[in-house]
Parts: sequence; structure tokens; C-alpha cells
Amino acid sequence: MKTASRILGTAFFLEGYEVQDAPRYGAERRGAPIFAYVRASKQQINQRGIIQKPDLVIVADDTLVPVPAAGVLSGITKKTILLINSHETVETWRDRLNADCSLLILPVGEEDVQNRAELPYIGASCAGAAACLVGVISIESVLEAIRCELQSMEAEIIENNIRNAQAAYQLMQEHKGSVIEGYEVSASDYQKPDWVDLPFEDARTSAPVIHAGLTSTEVRTGLWRTVRPVIVYDRCKHCWWVCSTFCPDSAINVIENGVPEIDYDHCKGCMICVAQCPSHAIEAISEYEAQAQDEKEREKKL
Repeated sequence: MKTASRILGTAFFLEGYEVQDAPRYGAERRGAPIFAYVRASKQQINQRGIIQKPDLVIVADDTLVPVPAAGVLSGITKKTILLINSHETVETWRDRLNADCSLLILPVGEEDVQNRAELPYIGASCAGAAACLVGVISIESVLEAIRCELQSMEAEIIENNIRNAQAAYQLMQEHKGSVIEGYEVSASDYQKPDWVDLPFEDARTSAPVIHAGLTSTEVRTGLWRTVRPVIVYDRCKHCWWVCSTFCPDSAINVIENGVPEIDYDHCKGCMICVAQCPSHAIEAISEYEAQAQDEKEREKKL
């Protein structure tokens, strides 16, 4: 993805744009998700860092979609275009994601289906597809950018990247120019987030014999949570074996008739259950908002 962002950024530059492209690394381990951002404008770019509301999101490997750490859907809006490199159909992904944005598929070749671990030349394919979707980059600029960024590579590798970029550019012709340029976000009306007060644990609670049996039930790990999963029971299909099995902390219990129930004392808010629920019956809300709702419920009871 670092190479893909460099290719796309160079192609934008060749078309006369101011450009900012940069990778962002997650955990320093093999197989961890990697992100790359590209900003382009005819005006000077003053923003830095993560793009909070992207106009175009490209997912090079569809196995990253359900991984919370990958944050594939983070910040997308109705005008965002989400392009997924996958052998599944658009309809399948619409049903899985239930996302309110435009969704496109960059088809995976038959040879790539058998070789998903390597995804050969996928960076050039993503750059070629993106160049077509933004509608202001010619294929000639894409190819020149590839030659510039990969000039230290062997001629055969460069030609393979060029071929894949051309194919992806051609596949997106029907949707050429569909990415709408985002507007500058003003910071004049920025509202600082409210703090969530975390109670201090009395030493008698946190310091008992840590080697005694079942002491983990006394550690309220729910205090770590910043986002809370909430089950919408009207949509719940009672397929409890999904959410309860995937929960890494066994914080989802199953009560009568196979109804799942979240143990908020020990739920850490990892949101894996939200990503895995096939019926989209688990929603995520901020812990601050959830605590405000809990307070209102307590006041009603009083």
C-alpha cells in the first residue's frame, strides 16, 4: 500500500496537483494491516496526518474488512466510494457491511484467488483503479508514475505492474470520475470531546491475592471500554454461537431461548462482536453516550 500511494501521488503530481502521500504502520509484526493516505488539491495542502473523512477507500485484501484494527469503514460517509479487491459480488458485500456508501468491486483474478497471501502487483492495480475513479488522471500519467517509482526494479516486474494498472484502470471506466472532491473542514466550530471519568479503584479491591482462583471476575475490565456494543434484539436471530464464540473475553452470555446478553462489567469494547454479527444486530455507541442513557433510565426508575 505504501507503493500504491506513491504511484497515485506521483500520478496526481504529474497532472499538476499539490500532493501529500504517506503510509501509516500499525503493529510492527508480519501480517499486520498497513494503511496509506493520499491527499491531492490544486491549492496548498495544510492538513496533516490521518484522513478522517475519505472520499475514496480502497481495500487491497478483503480479509481485512472484518478485522477491527483495520478500520476499513472508519470515517466513511454517504459520498464515500468503497472499492474492495475481492472475488465476492457487490450484493454480497452490501449484505455483509450494511454500509451507507457507494460500493464497487475490483475483481480478483483466478490466479490471485489461489495466491491471496501474496496478492501480486496489487499496489499497481489499486493505483490504476483509483486514478480512473478520481477522473482527473490519465492512464499515461499512471504509467509514467509506475516507471518513476519502480525504476530500480527489473524490467519484467515493471511491465507486470503496468499491465495490472492498465487492466484496473479499464475495469473502472464505467465509474470514471465518480469520486467527488471533498471540502475543507473548518476547525472554527470544533467541539472538544467530553472526558469520561474513570473511578479510582480502592487498594483493597485491586490488591488482593492475584494467584487465587476466579479473581478475574473481580477485575472490572469494562472500565477500560470507550465504545460499547449494544444488542438490538429486534434484529437478533439468536445465532448466539457466533457472537459468544468470537468474544475473546467470554463476555457474552447466553440466557433462555438462546438470547445473547453482554456482561458489561467485563466487556472491553473490542467490537469484534459488532464485526462478526451476520444480522448486524449489534451496534456500537460511545461509552459516554451509553452512560448518559443509563443515567436517564435510573432516573426514570426513581
